[in-house]
Amino acid sequence: LASWVTGWFNIVGQWATATSVDFSLAQLIQVIILLATGGTNGGGYVASKYVVLAIYGFILILHGLINSLPIHWLSWFGQLGAFWNAAGVFVLVILIPSVAKERSSADFIFTHLNTDNGMGIHNKAYILGVGLLMSNYCMIGYDTSAHMTEETKNADRSGPIGIVTSVVLSNIFGWIYLVTLTSVVTDIPYLLSADNDAGGYAIAQALYTIFNQRYGSGVGGLVCLGVIAVAMFLCGVACITSNSRMGYAFSRDGAMPYSHLWHRVNKHEVPLNIVWLSVLVAFAMALTSLGSQVAFQAMVSIATLGLYISYALPIFFRVTTARKSFVRGPFHLGRYGVIIGWAAVLWVAFITVLFSLPVAYPVGKDVFNYTPVAVGGVLLLSVGSWVFHARFWFKGPIVNVDTY
Repeated sequence: LASWVTGWFNIVGQWATATSVDFSLAQLIQVIILLATGGTNGGGYVASKYVVLAIYGFILILHGLINSLPIHWLSWFGQLGAFWNAAGVFVLVILIPSVAKERSSADFIFTHLNTDNGMGIHNKAYILGVGLLMSNYCMIGYDTSAHMTEETKNADRSGPIGIVTSVVLSNIFGWIYLVTLTSVVTDIPYLLSADNDAGGYAIAQALYTIFNQRYGSGVGGLVCLGVIAVAMFLCGVACITSNSRMGYAFSRDGAMPYSHLWHRVNKHEVPLNIVWLSVLVAFAMALTSLGSQVAFQAMVSIATLGLYISYALPIFFRVTTARKSFVRGPFHLGRYGVIIGWAAVLWVAFITVLFSLPVAYPVGKDVFNYTPVAVGGVLLLSVGSWVFHARFWFKGPIVNVDTY
């Protein structure tokens, strides 16, 4: 039961992650085109939701094609992604403050909470709590190292080291990058206004403005947005990679409908069928954007909570029922493992409640938080399918390596 529920939360969370990353990239490309053609106030091209969806579909196809390549090519894209993120952050962290004529004070950067947000939320503690969603969202995906262990040398050590390293580096680089971006946020209402040149896309407008003020042209801002877009594209590649490997393992265990189709591999040991299933599911998830943008925005919450719940469940059983029987691998946290494990479980329990709270007041259909509906739906369907079907045949993950 634990493996079944964990697996379904993980794979649904991964599908939602790929959807949110690639659709955000499609929206960013639309904003770059808008600014490059004159902006909202200069007659720039404003893409319809159907055009954005088409851009999104094209991005997904590219990611599907890249993930259909042999594993050594995926390794190259992974290395390129690591280099691009590190180099891109390094360049932007130096470039952005040096170009900006006006910069926020340290007091504003580290203490200001935007109570004038138009969402009816004025309590600073509540704003801080809801704002934790994006910081937690940015940390997900480190389980990719676990999903790729079967294609990794010395996986029993390099897998967990990859997880820890990605978390540490994401925290360090992400924090520096966010401080840099926040330093050029001087007029929040203007950046969020739909009447600005970027149509309310705050970061794009901020970068466009600082270059326009300095050089009389926003081209430099478009270049910075291009750097971010490439980083997002490479992140999307990794998302589909992780989706496909999780889907391959889950179907190999017989947990997915028509499992015999999804765990097939070609001559290059690439699970092509599940790669393209991941692409198809991600596209289907984005169709919600045509009906309700609020419902689609819940994808970020679903991705965050779905993955965090799937991370927390094995940890919970590690520190409870398996506390004495768990066999450690060669890389572990020593005597601090149980303490850190409980901290992780309690944190996930906290954010599960927090991210299910309303994000605007008064609550209405246009601002309703669909996260508890979606997460509750995954829980209900996974447990229900277990009770009525899977418990009679599902035996958990198939072990294909020797234990310690």
